[in-house]
Amino acid sequence: MADSSFDIVSKLDRQEVDNAVNQASKEVGQRFDFRGTGASVSLSGEEIVMVANAEERVLAVLDVLQSKLIRRGLSLKSLDVGEPKQSGKEVRLVAGLKEGISSEDAKKISKIIRDEGPKGVKPLIQGDELRVTSKSRDDLQEIIALLKKKDLDVALQFVNYR
Repeated sequence: MADSSFDIVSKLDRQEVDNAVNQASKEVGQRFDFRGTGASVSLSGEEIVMVANAEERVLAVLDVLQSKLIRRGLSLKSLDVGEPKQSGKEVRLVAGLKEGISSEDAKKISKIIRDEGPKGVKPLIQGDELRVTSKSRDDLQEIIALLKKKDLDVALQFVNYR
């Protein structure tokens, strides 16, 4: 019988990110507590840029953005938030979007699978994703449950389950 397998990836749905940023931008534009603060949020390439006239306001814009991302089913682990920076009269906050599993995270995940998972399960690092194979589909289900319980720094998705 052929081995069963699945892939562990860390990808973002760009359309959902765009929708979340647009919703956050609308809410920031309409809310009374953001009036006159110059608050805005925009998506530019791989970064989400938030601007306001005070550090508290820019952190409030970040809070609005995070709530919109969560509501759209996107993990906050894929957001790499920097420090607020004063730039003239405005405060800017840049949040980078993280995609793919770094090599050290991939090694950490494969070590967890080898150490704590059932015997006969083989993780294989392929670029920015991992392929996990086993003869038993039940073992693969156990691995998925194990990784969902772990608090890792990466937003994981499990795809190509066969």
